[in-house]
Amino acid sequence: MAAQQWTDVQWKEGLSQEDKLVLVEFWAPWCGYCRRIGPALTKVAEQYAETVTVAQINIDDFPALADDQGVELVPTFLLYRGGTLLDTLVAPGSKAALDAFLAPHLK
Repeated sequence: MAAQQWTDVQWKEGLSQEDKLVLVEFWAPWCGYCRRIGPALTKVAEQYAETVTVAQINIDDFPALADDQGVELVPTFLLYRGGTLLDTLVAPGSKAALDAFLAPHLK
């Protein structure tokens, strides 16, 4: 399962999930690093499908949302539970870095 592509409306709805963590990547299609980490994000979405919702938001399409969330660099990953921001990760180097980022928050 690939990451879901969210709009600003889906952002508001998606963060309210109480039973899952929500991992949101703010990315841009022109960002080479975003494209390189993409396959790792797909693997994370597949591996944690039961406990983590993985979504992406294109900062070119929703720049106000990125600004509101304090996103200055892409890719930036924000982790939420029940609408509360738990943690932030900027430009992870690998799937292992994404796994380590998620590990303390998994039930």
